[in-house]
Amino acid sequence: MSKKKLRSQEWYGRTGKDGFIYRSWMKNQGLPHHLFEGEKPVIGICNTWSEFTPCNAHFRELAESLKQGIWEAGGFPLEFPVMSLGECSIKPTAMLFRNLASMDVEESIRANPMDGVVLMCGCDKTTPSLVMGAASVDLPTLVISGGPMLVGRFKGKKIGTSDVWRFAEDYKLGKLSQEEFIEAEAAMSRSRGHCAPMGTASTMAAMVEALGLALPDNATIPAADSRRKVLAHMAGIRIVEMVKEDLKMSKVLTRKAFENSIMVNAAIGGSTNFILHLTAIAKRIGVDIDLTDFDHFSSKIPLIANVQPSGEHWVEDLFYAGGMPAVMKEIESHLHRDCITVNGRTIGENIASAECYDRDLIGTLTNPIKPESGIAVLKGNLCPNGAVIKPSAASPHLLVHKGKALVFENIDEYKARIDSPDLEVDENTVLVMKNVGPKGYPGMPEVGNMGLPAKILEKGVKDMVRISDGRMSGTGYGTVVLHVSPESAIGGPLALVQTGDWIELNVPARSLNLLISEEEFENRRKNFQPTQLPYERGYVNLFLDKVNQAHDGVDFDFLQGSSGSEVKRDSH
Repeated sequence: MSKKKLRSQEWYGRTGKDGFIYRSWMKNQGLPHHLFEGEKPVIGICNTWSEFTPCNAHFRELAESLKQGIWEAGGFPLEFPVMSLGECSIKPTAMLFRNLASMDVEESIRANPMDGVVLMCGCDKTTPSLVMGAASVDLPTLVISGGPMLVGRFKGKKIGTSDVWRFAEDYKLGKLSQEEFIEAEAAMSRSRGHCAPMGTASTMAAMVEALGLALPDNATIPAADSRRKVLAHMAGIRIVEMVKEDLKMSKVLTRKAFENSIMVNAAIGGSTNFILHLTAIAKRIGVDIDLTDFDHFSSKIPLIANVQPSGEHWVEDLFYAGGMPAVMKEIESHLHRDCITVNGRTIGENIASAECYDRDLIGTLTNPIKPESGIAVLKGNLCPNGAVIKPSAASPHLLVHKGKALVFENIDEYKARIDSPDLEVDENTVLVMKNVGPKGYPGMPEVGNMGLPAKILEKGVKDMVRISDGRMSGTGYGTVVLHVSPESAIGGPLALVQTGDWIELNVPARSLNLLISEEEFENRRKNFQPTQLPYERGYVNLFLDKVNQAHDGVDFDFLQGSSGSEVKRDSH
């Protein structure tokens, strides 16, 4: 039986002028001719290193460990950069550019002579953008995450990104000085890596491990731990083997794998952003999932991981307690254990010997950290295409609530009015923010967990019901309804809410309704005027023209599905 020709040989195996050109310029890096002779699979290292993306700033070093593994296994590593999305720096929001980065990744992989690829992911949007792009090409692909930062320490207490919201409230009330605020900044971010709680970055790392795209323990090994480098080395070895086995993404990303990931996300109390990104990935690989799947598969699983913001501890602690394999072991009776993963073993085989070393960190099905977790999907006249809430991060007494709306037409009005002493608001009020959805902002920013009014904080109230068509940071918490679809900017029902309207939230019943008559709804629809956005050129204009709504993953309509890895035209 003849050995399958490597994809890279369509470039490097050519004779004549084309082969000369493809090989010669590569040799100016000091690469010997035998590397191009077709015995060594070319492994692309898709690196999102950037000093503007501090979560990924250690990726140059991590890439060296990855290359060592690739060389050891007989591969030929070639590193390439793609757009890097730094959640804490990019304006107006990194989500606006997730689809652009995915296009960069897709075209970079397809257009270049690689046989397999390792995706180096860390900060929130770098993981979904890289996985989305790679899924549309469908080569053997493995993900290595950057790992969480070490837990911060401030005034004798452990702190992480979830504390930013608490610090902000204390600063607003004068309980924290400017000097203390600055001291806390350095104390929180004291090592390499992404956010320490189960924010979106760690949720994405857990997502790829649950999907089977990463090696066991990928999600929780701290970035500063030497075992993160060992994992990268082993990933380098494994990707070469995957090329030889022709283990492509489409063989790993099955419908069952997506169901596993939804259940694992519930067990860890993962970010609501998970819904948008997993939906977009599924549509790229051709798997049909929708909002009902997230509610259905989440509802079976309690909170197993005692990690902030749903719990008390940190992702670093979770690693020491047994990591994701130990969490998955606790819910294995619900998982599809026969799903294949990138290490060639099934999920069941990967977690068979997993152990829990700390029951304060990892609960069980019969004795969970919290009985309800996951993501609840709401429907009603305020969100006909759905909205989401994270019950494990909400206040139990607000999960069934009826209150009068206080409406902010946009983020600028919210900032101008929220701390006004004349604001007509009490703890039963429902805060509503419009025009922060995919098109309205644009880009659907993480502003859904609106800071509470100063006059409410002064009363000692820590939570209120908040509703928007935007997103919330995975490190955020509170009774926050997000992703209302369709969004207000295009005339969704949220656009028609007026201050003083009664809104009824019932999470157990999965409902969210504006308590006005259908006749009143219709009158307001007739008077609706769409938001005029000042974007007439470039990528943002493309985004506004082609982006789908939240319930469809906020991907571009023309990117759903894949184009494969074949390139039919030569360049010379």
